[in-house]
Amino acid sequence: MLNFRLHHLKLRNKLIVIYVICVFLPIVLTNVTFYHVTTLNVKKQKTADAEQAITLLQSELGALIDDAAGISYLYSIDHQLGDHLNIDHTSYDRYVESLNNVSNLFNRAEKEYKTISSVTIMSDNPTILTSSHIIKLEDEIRDADWYRQMANYNNTYPHLYVTYDSISVIQKLSDRRYGIYENVVKIDLNKNYIQQIFDLSGFEGDIYLLDPSNEARYGRLASGQPSGLITADRTLHLDEIPKPNKAIVIGKRYQSSRYLGDWKVYGVLDEENILYDVRQSGRFILWFAGINFFVPTIVILIFSRSIHTRIQDILKHMKSVRGNNFERVPYYQERDEVGQLAVEFNRMGSRIENLINDVYVSEIQKKELELRQRQAQLHALHSQINPHFLFNALETIRMRSLMNGESLTAKTIQNMATIFRKSIIWRRSFVTIREELELIECFLEIQKYRFDSKLEYHIEVDQSVMGIEIPKMAFLPFVENASIHGIENIPGIGYITIQIAQEQEQIVFLITDNGGGIAQEKIDELHRYIHEDDAMGDSIGMKNVITRLKIYYGESFNFAIASAPNKGARITLRLPITRKE
Repeated sequence: MLNFRLHHLKLRNKLIVIYVICVFLPIVLTNVTFYHVTTLNVKKQKTADAEQAITLLQSELGALIDDAAGISYLYSIDHQLGDHLNIDHTSYDRYVESLNNVSNLFNRAEKEYKTISSVTIMSDNPTILTSSHIIKLEDEIRDADWYRQMANYNNTYPHLYVTYDSISVIQKLSDRRYGIYENVVKIDLNKNYIQQIFDLSGFEGDIYLLDPSNEARYGRLASGQPSGLITADRTLHLDEIPKPNKAIVIGKRYQSSRYLGDWKVYGVLDEENILYDVRQSGRFILWFAGINFFVPTIVILIFSRSIHTRIQDILKHMKSVRGNNFERVPYYQERDEVGQLAVEFNRMGSRIENLINDVYVSEIQKKELELRQRQAQLHALHSQINPHFLFNALETIRMRSLMNGESLTAKTIQNMATIFRKSIIWRRSFVTIREELELIECFLEIQKYRFDSKLEYHIEVDQSVMGIEIPKMAFLPFVENASIHGIENIPGIGYITIQIAQEQEQIVFLITDNGGGIAQEKIDELHRYIHEDDAMGDSIGMKNVITRLKIYYGESFNFAIASAPNKGARITLRLPITRKE
């Protein structure tokens, strides 16, 4: 079945199919496989790099916060600072003297830690005077968000406080349960340094800092700008963080620090961004695939044209041979298989033409001889029919004249003369149905003269068939048989009905009578005579007609008889309209 379908494909299509299956598709599949493997490797490598960048960022950010926590711890254990914050200063001079004793502590922190933006100590000691690093802990500060969060912790460990634009470390310097006054240190990290850490991390996506409840407190986008979704009044839950359709998510949790416990650095990376270069190479693969398809296809079409057009030319000349046109295929000394095929075809055409010229003339002469023999046979049949009808007519007139001497003899003689005249004038083999009917009516009038009131006839003819030609005297012998052999031997009145009509591409002649009928032996003999190619012999009447119709139409005419003893006969004759030459 597959081979049968392949045989229907044109040559150029077969070449293209071979190229596509054997060359183009393997190249495309190889490139696609290579592209897919490369994409997976790049994705894996980029993911590993991104995870390493997040790990490095977590480490550096943790170190930065550890430094701030270390400073807050130094402040919490410094006895001079503790005394300065917890004693009641009786005078301004004593306060200044105490402040000078702890100023070296602040100066050393500023020199050693450039990652610190500011250090602020707040105390509710009423004798404290506001200075650059120490301020009063007032109600306005207690209303701040960072203070309310810190107030929930009873320990004196450092606590991390993160907002959308800052990161701070806060620690209580005294336990209110054991101390007189409340003292708090707030260390703000350098925002520029934090931004620098994020910028130098090498992570190409969005970075968020999540608290233990998975709320994003700080966010930096891949563009380097702060996340606009995190504000002073709003944070983002982990589920609300925007993610692209194909996102690579990396989360690193702090676990070994008290103040960083369960905080997380969360990175969101767009897979399309990291695979942008690979996608670009994929476009080149598509372009190369298109070039690999169209250029060879054009080359195949050019080369196949030299084969296809010449094969079509040979096929056209092969078809023209059916019309006895033996024109040679143009040959320009091509050396390929198509050129050799053209040479062999020209040689074959030349031989066929010579054979036809040698055999065809003798065959035509043979056919003409057979045709002349058939024509002579038809003329012999006509010569038998004409004297036969003339004899019957003359016999009828003779008997009628001897018995009655009636004046109708003149009319009968006129009809007889008509029949005789037509039999002499009709030199052609075919006549129209109208001419055949004129002959039938003359014969029936003669028969009425013979039988007197014993015979009645009725003729129905479709007027559209009157001009159609049929073999001469094709219907008359059947009318003769019905009137003489059918009606003559019955005691009552004989009726003959003739109907002629066109049915599809045939002329239908139907004749019925109420005579004595036709014996079954006679019917079998007629059927056998139709189907057997016997010699004509000296038979006349219906056999004569059947012989002539066989010569004219071969097997194209149809003859049927329906008869029963003493119940008349019904004969149907079907002739093709197209005359057989």
